[in-house]
Amino acid sequence: MCGIVGLAAMRSPLPPGALDRATQALAHRGPDDSGTIVLHATTREPAEIGLGNRRLAILDLSPLGHQPMHDPATGNWIVFNGEIYNFRELRSRLESQGANFQSNSDTEVLLKAYGAWGATCLDHLRGIFAFAIWDAQRQKLFIARDHVGVKPLYYFADEKVFAFASEVRALLATNVVPRRLSTAGLVNYLTFGSIYDPDTLIDNVSALRPGHYLEWQSGRLRDVEYWDFAPSASNGNLGKPAVETRLQAEKQIHDLLYEAVEQQTVSDVPLGVFLSGGIDSSTLVAILSRSGRGKLNTFSLAFREPEYNESAYCRTIARRFCTEHHEVLISQRDALDAIPDAIRAMDQPTMDGVNTYLIAKKTREAGIKVALSGLGGDEMFGGYSSFRTVPKLERFARWKHSLPSGANHAIGSQLGRALDAIYPGVRSDKLTALISENGRLLHPYFLTRMLFVPAQRERLLNEVLRAASDTVFEPLKQIVRSADSLDPINRVSYFESRCYMQNTLLRDADCMSMAHGLELRVPLLDHKLSECLFSLPGIWKLAGRTPKPLLVNATGGALPDAIVRRRKRGFTLPFERWLHDEMRGEIEKTLCSEPKGPLAGVLRPGAMQHVWERFKAGKTSWSRPWALYVLQRWCELNF
Repeated sequence: MCGIVGLAAMRSPLPPGALDRATQALAHRGPDDSGTIVLHATTREPAEIGLGNRRLAILDLSPLGHQPMHDPATGNWIVFNGEIYNFRELRSRLESQGANFQSNSDTEVLLKAYGAWGATCLDHLRGIFAFAIWDAQRQKLFIARDHVGVKPLYYFADEKVFAFASEVRALLATNVVPRRLSTAGLVNYLTFGSIYDPDTLIDNVSALRPGHYLEWQSGRLRDVEYWDFAPSASNGNLGKPAVETRLQAEKQIHDLLYEAVEQQTVSDVPLGVFLSGGIDSSTLVAILSRSGRGKLNTFSLAFREPEYNESAYCRTIARRFCTEHHEVLISQRDALDAIPDAIRAMDQPTMDGVNTYLIAKKTREAGIKVALSGLGGDEMFGGYSSFRTVPKLERFARWKHSLPSGANHAIGSQLGRALDAIYPGVRSDKLTALISENGRLLHPYFLTRMLFVPAQRERLLNEVLRAASDTVFEPLKQIVRSADSLDPINRVSYFESRCYMQNTLLRDADCMSMAHGLELRVPLLDHKLSECLFSLPGIWKLAGRTPKPLLVNATGGALPDAIVRRRKRGFTLPFERWLHDEMRGEIEKTLCSEPKGPLAGVLRPGAMQHVWERFKAGKTSWSRPWALYVLQRWCELNF
């Protein structure tokens, strides 16, 4: 697990110091080792290519795992961030074809796999990764991101230079990327509380999308998709379910789940589990307790506020499976003291992530270098309320669109006023937006994840950005088209996975864990397990009264009823209370001042203060003023 960076300059040397600065900017991701190499293209179009790596040693802790790594057989070079969980199996296959290895690292296996199979090596990988290979024979850079999007990769290109890195901030450190605010990124952030791929908050810096690879050759870029969650999402062919009954499905899920957990415990360093006391993380503990690995380390956050404190559930699991449990009590003052460092750890602004920052910090301080998380369980197994509400919203939207336009408008106006009178606040805003969207809403799902609905967003932005705000969601249109052939439940699963999970949960998990040199693994997002789940009828994910029945039943009754039947609660900090208390002064000072830096002249004067006043009056939730606070502070740090 590492951080990677690369630059390629056409017809000129690399900018002085750019490679070293960018590599050093990733030091927190790889505190164990670092390396750079400068290569020269031999084509008629002269180019200089630089590769850099910061290493967090997890497999083969010896110097033989050093990067950039060279393959003498092909002349290729690699920089690699991630883990290839099936690397031993792939190594055996490659050795049978005559490959020779110098190390015991998965990096060398990946390098040899590309040498043997080219781009199709991606079809053989099970893991989390972002890597770049200089293909010496073809004189091109081959850059790939893992199937689900666990590991990040960003890039910038103009007529002089191409640059890529594990973090946006590393690209900024090259000094070849202009520090300009992206309109699309800002509108994305205000809409969702995070920025949706491929946009970022920096103009002309893009994210390589999950399941894609990029080829750079003589200044030209080619972006290719090699995988999607559901084959039907790519080719429109629903096909037949992989199994005929739910019982068969549960057996298949059981086998794939246990295989994924077993593969993802491969490590030459200590390993732990983030334990929230919910079904997903408890399932991982239950499976690991049967693996014979010895006493397992589990970590959880606890709060003094009883409505947020889930420590009793965590202790129940820890006692049942005899783990070495670490409970971290977080007070308002702890959180307030940690906020500056947590915002500095954000590679892009996000309304979430501070909880992961805190638990990752304590886990690393306990000597753990690898942690497993239950992230992805809700998206894959139907754990959110959206799985029941979005299909209803779809039906309502279809009915509404069938009405004459005049009736449509009248219903929207009357119902909107009634909702505002009865239910002031966020839910009313979203329902009103659904009723009066007039074709601007891509799909009702997006309302469930909106931070500011279009009307609220427009009150925040200046006139120029308001006019452009509806044109920035083109990438989401492709996601909607891809999901169209799926059944209603699997469609929600696809939206949740490709939108909220990918752009908020996974991105935050990566940057907040790697800020402490901690590798986070997500077995419930093994791509083979995901393919299986999308091949099943979506309704199976909601059958009966048991939450997430396919996951619960696949564990064979290992979880206690107190965990399975408990009321679902998100893994969040008590911000609703804290913003009224010790955090109030800090948030109020920022939001009641005029926007600074790149936000000056972009956000309307007094707009942030208006959101703060609505929060104090109980008319909006904590997430809106908090998101604006983070945005302002992030811009102050990075522009």
